[in-house]
Amino acid sequence: MPDGVTLLADHYAPIRSDRAPVILIRSPYGRRGVFGWVYGRGFARRGFQVVIQSCRGGFGSGGTLDPLGDEHDDGLATVAWMREQPWYGGSFAMFGPSYLGYTQWAIAADAGPELKAMATQITASQFRDAAYVGGAFALESALSWTTLTDAMSRRFGGTAMLTAPRLTRRAVLSGRPVAELDLVTAGRPLPFFQDLLAHHADPAVPYWDKRDFSPKVGEVAAAVTMLGGWYDVFLPWQLKDYQAMRAAGHRPYLTIGPWYHVDARHGRPSMADALAWFRAHLLGDRSGLRAEPVRLYVTGAEEWRDYPDWPVPGMRQERWHLRHGFGLGTEPPQEDEPDRFRYHPDHPTPVIGGPVLLADSRPRDQRRLEARRDVLVYSSPALESDVELIGPVGAELFVRSSTPYVDVVVRVCDVHPDGRSLNVCEGVRRLGPDLAGDIRRVLVDLWPVGHRFARDHRIRVQVAAGAYPTIARNPGTGRPLGLGGEMVPADVEVFHSPEHPSAVLLPVLPCAPRD
Repeated sequence: MPDGVTLLADHYAPIRSDRAPVILIRSPYGRRGVFGWVYGRGFARRGFQVVIQSCRGGFGSGGTLDPLGDEHDDGLATVAWMREQPWYGGSFAMFGPSYLGYTQWAIAADAGPELKAMATQITASQFRDAAYVGGAFALESALSWTTLTDAMSRRFGGTAMLTAPRLTRRAVLSGRPVAELDLVTAGRPLPFFQDLLAHHADPAVPYWDKRDFSPKVGEVAAAVTMLGGWYDVFLPWQLKDYQAMRAAGHRPYLTIGPWYHVDARHGRPSMADALAWFRAHLLGDRSGLRAEPVRLYVTGAEEWRDYPDWPVPGMRQERWHLRHGFGLGTEPPQEDEPDRFRYHPDHPTPVIGGPVLLADSRPRDQRRLEARRDVLVYSSPALESDVELIGPVGAELFVRSSTPYVDVVVRVCDVHPDGRSLNVCEGVRRLGPDLAGDIRRVLVDLWPVGHRFARDHRIRVQVAAGAYPTIARNPGTGRPLGLGGEMVPADVEVFHSPEHPSAVLLPVLPCAPRD
């Protein structure tokens, strides 16, 4: 590197490579083991050279890991080094999931015309918004990842993927202030965790200047294919990257399956998608590409569909209103009193399932959560025909709180005829510091969906003010997140009247009737 630090890399080459195109992979998780066998040998056996590099500060590479902070400069320096090697043939691609995908976006706009293709999975061009979902700190994901990377740098770090979630769960149940939770998981302060606490979600905060590459996504000239999961923590921002490329006139490919972040099931599709993409854009063989650029797995229907774009053409947004008697429907609401609940941060509303980084995030039965007094539940009548939702989901709620500092959590569920209520998507918005006592219009972005609600099922909406430990509890005081101290309960009212028509905004696609 220009500062004298040495980063280690392994180079794989096919027999009789003759300066074959290179696939560059930059990883903070090491170069060997699964990475070397699946990615290094896997791509080399199919005619590509592969360079797998350990990012700064890990697995033999020099320097200190500054997560997200050095990937632009180190990545471009690696490309410059690669160009000087006698085996380099003048073109390369990049590959990798999660942080390995972020290292791609970090240099994609500046790597030059020799970068022909990118295959990114379960990732995005910036991680800020995933760390502060709707302005609320994504506690479980942030703490588990910083614990994971710290443990991997130590002896016997190979077990970190198993131990980090368990240590995180113990920490969040300890009752200690947020700023001390890394002491529970790692026995010492973890710099990146402390940085996330200190530098909040505002894009204007200088900390994010060299860590956010979303403004340059439209400038990327390389051909990009993206693979994501409906239950992945990065999906909303991955789709923003897709739409930024489309707005700039590019034609990326997009695949979304029924996967969560650490789901082993997306490994094989990721490799197949990338190989077809690299053969098309590095070797000129387009026989493996599908006809339509967007492929989605529709849960509930349990089938794959191909479309020309995202959002899917023909989708219309419908308002499903919260109604009297905890009903839900498309009819406008009538005059009614608001519904009320109390949220107490000393006993935060828990979460069951939902997207987190290092856990199984598939849908789970919500009935225990829905029985709580601090969760409002609104349900439609049994559906007379199938309803398919494919696209972005939002909510417009009118709320009043006794403290201006409160979270609004919204979750959409699929209620089966046997009573099971399975979460489909969710979102949160952290409020403050408006005056307490005012009715506030709150817009909440939920996870995008591709789901069929079957006939005789019901659509259900939950409204709460917490989802612990997925997001950190809101103390209700406006104090900095990491500090302990007083916690103030929030008495919350949710309005649903003609003047304040609270609703979820659902992306409805015409659904062929069943016999």
